[in-house]
Amino acid sequence: MSVYDGPWKETMDRWLEAFLAFFFPDAHRAIDWDRGWESLDGELRQVTGDAELGERRADKLVKVWRRDGEETWLLIHIEVQSQHETDFARRMFVYHYRIFDRYNRQVVSVAVLGDDHPNWRPDRFGYDLWGCELGFRFPIVKLLDFARLRLTLETSPDPISAIVLAHLATLEKPNDDESRFARKRLVMRSLYDRGMTKQMVLELFRLIDWMMTLPEALEPLFEQEHLEWEKEKQMPYVTPFERRALEEGRAQGRAEGQAEGLRQGLLEAIELGLKLRFGAEGLQCLPAIQQLVDVDILRRIKQAIETATTLDDIRRLLPELPGGLT
Repeated sequence: MSVYDGPWKETMDRWLEAFLAFFFPDAHRAIDWDRGWESLDGELRQVTGDAELGERRADKLVKVWRRDGEETWLLIHIEVQSQHETDFARRMFVYHYRIFDRYNRQVVSVAVLGDDHPNWRPDRFGYDLWGCELGFRFPIVKLLDFARLRLTLETSPDPISAIVLAHLATLEKPNDDESRFARKRLVMRSLYDRGMTKQMVLELFRLIDWMMTLPEALEPLFEQEHLEWEKEKQMPYVTPFERRALEEGRAQGRAEGQAEGLRQGLLEAIELGLKLRFGAEGLQCLPAIQQLVDVDILRRIKQAIETATTLDDIRRLLPELPGGLT
């Protein structure tokens, strides 16, 4: 199974300028990047959130400045799908006019098509009836068209090339797990020979690992193989696999520490309760209770002490405690 929406959305958030330069160079050249850009994704949700237009995928709304000094609202809408969608062009039009109506500024809508149908290229919406005519056209790019540039995609230091390569790899033999394993290996290893910074390699590694998911049984095999390959190549990287393991270890340690702190707190409350309710006789039960690690049982003991009339009420909670309270 492939995951496209999240990786592509993060790609746009992280490398918007590179994204436009790669797919829509005319728009990229017209933007004054020195003035920066502003993400308006929250506004986009407000504009399109009540539109009954089906499931949205990765889309983005940003405000940029043109080199001629004018402010422009730019809608970048990426649609990644594996089958035709008859309403795609209409949806692009609805997004476009809603943003125009909200801000009363020119809007540029563009689309990247990541499906596996070479001839499906919707780029316009309109109608003409009784003299009333409407026409809306928007630039599109087809990821399948970049397959002929595979060598460039495999070696370019441009991060968008690596993401496109990964996406194309998911479209090849989608139901062949062994082939997918091998293609993911090639894409991942290609990251190390592009002349990128270590940080960029790690960011791309995470996004591509997210996009090119493997069956659950193959994921640990892939991780182990890649880590061994890194060690053989003496790569100075900490891959997301290792980072994930470290983070899981830290999280487990924190959880264990929190659980132990809770356990100690319950034991202290139990000790005080036994002393107050049953005196020295009650404290004779404490060593056996201290052997427990299950905080749920300790909670029940603590609650029982509040209402117990004899120690037998406590002992009945732990009938099988070794050397214990029976």
